[in-house]
Amino acid sequence: MLQTVPNQRVIDTERFVLRPLRKSDQGLIDMYGGDPRVSRNTRSIPHPLPPGATEAFIARTLAADRTEDVWAMDATKSGGSELMGLIALERMDRDQSEIGYWVGPAFWNTGVASAAVAGLIEANPQNSKTLFAEVFQDNAASARVLTNCGFEYLGDAETFSVARGAKVATWTYSRKLD
Repeated sequence: MLQTVPNQRVIDTERFVLRPLRKSDQGLIDMYGGDPRVSRNTRSIPHPLPPGATEAFIARTLAADRTEDVWAMDATKSGGSELMGLIALERMDRDQSEIGYWVGPAFWNTGVASAAVAGLIEANPQNSKTLFAEVFQDNAASARVLTNCGFEYLGDAETFSVARGAKVATWTYSRKLD
């Protein structure tokens, strides 16, 4: 049975559910998040993952005072993997949120990220009026996920990547919600 965190509901998509994280997700998050192909495309996942990093991350996602809701992409309902990736919404002011996601390499080019982003948009669990996202400019696949889900390009920027230990050029996107 799927367990919900207060104020974070399970979101059903056609292919899988987006569910709050649980402590038992640690092994798969370690495996995928520890893969340099994943961490180098994120702002915050260090490489290599230090001991206890994933455990601390999961604890933060379950805290009542969190500012970010994180869901696992869980396909067990259709006989698939318990965790294919993560997707998150970070609360911003003025009814805005920033979306972020990563998918394990075993599930790349299968539409998992697009289905997760579309599911989050449809559910709009934070009642956002606008969603923002940024992707590294050398990650065109993530940019396609956003444009395929109705996001519009806003401009170029840069952000620091912990795994790369450097600032990385980004594309910024937004999507207005009704």
